[in-house]
Amino acid sequence: MIIQISSGQGPAECELAVYKLFQSLKKEYPDMEELSSHRSRNPGCLTSVLFFTEQDLSHLEGSVQWVCKSPFRPHHKRKNWFVDVSVIPEKENICKEQEIRFERFHSGGKGGQNVNKVETGVRLVHIPTGITVTSTSERSQYANKKDALNKLNAILEQRERDAKKKQADSAWREHTKIVRGNPVRVYEGMEFELKKR
Repeated sequence: MIIQISSGQGPAECELAVYKLFQSLKKEYPDMEELSSHRSRNPGCLTSVLFFTEQDLSHLEGSVQWVCKSPFRPHHKRKNWFVDVSVIPEKENICKEQEIRFERFHSGGKGGQNVNKVETGVRLVHIPTGITVTSTSERSQYANKKDALNKLNAILEQRERDAKKKQADSAWREHTKIVRGNPVRVYEGMEFELKKR
């Protein structure tokens, strides 16, 4: 499961809350693996962090509240800071080397009499996705297989790029979705002590 913690458009206090929440969750769920993070201009703060865990953390999705006097602006009256926790859809894994079914067939086109005698046409089926490509443009089965593999790899690589873009777009959209109120968890003080689950 991929999770993002974001300060959204929040001030430095929210960025500090992102860092503190991430550190707190790492203690709670030691298998967490950081995928990426965006550092803030303020030392020790993060505007967002993306991480992977085998645990189901969907119960954390929503806003998390940090109740604390501002460590950056001592005379500021506000003491409630909110960050967003979002589950980010994982990109589709596309296998390139395995699970390809290879089929031969008689092909029309170049090759003269050879066309009717030898199976030079090649069809490749990528079993996990069902993508099928064929190649009949070359005179030899070997050359057609190579051509079909190149076509299939190009299609799979484009799908992978599209999936990465979709995941990045989804993560970016979550930055603006912070709901202030009705938090799934509440932490208090600079010690970031969990008060409400």
